[in-house]
Amino acid sequence: MGLSEDIERLALQERELVLPHLDADVAWDLGTRLRAMALERGLAIVIDVRRFGQPLFYVALDGTNPDNPEWVRRKSNVVARFHRSSYAVRLKLQTNRETLFEKQGLPVADFAEHGGSFPLRVAGAGVVGSVTVSGLDGRDDHGMAVEALCALLGKDHAALRLVAE
Repeated sequence: MGLSEDIERLALQERELVLPHLDADVAWDLGTRLRAMALERGLAIVIDVRRFGQPLFYVALDGTNPDNPEWVRRKSNVVARFHRSSYAVRLKLQTNRETLFEKQGLPVADFAEHGGSFPLRVAGAGVVGSVTVSGLDGRDDHGMAVEALCALLGKDHAALRLVAE
């Protein structure tokens, strides 16, 4: 699948993966689904679910390092700023051969245009938070977040996932 197809699929994911509401219980359900997936697959990741300005779920699994929480913070800042997945922002910038610093003047110390943070959109309210995974390749971090959201919402993951490169 090419870059333009990935960009289209990312937009579809963002349109389809809409929560009816976001509260501590929803965040717990989403976060524990991701944790179970990671443990089953033997993955060392950090998982963060938040409403902007309010952490709701966080776990750092064995094998992660102090850099992972920083990646979570920087990737979730991208979602908070653009209301798009950090991977969608990355691919859009890649098509124009730009960086966030070049395009927006955003410091790399606070913003990371790498995959893994996905907007939590609530029906009737818009983007109110993010789910972020850190520890894998950015595309795989993104894929984990999407897979867990599909499971939570009862959506067909096969129809929404990015096709393997």
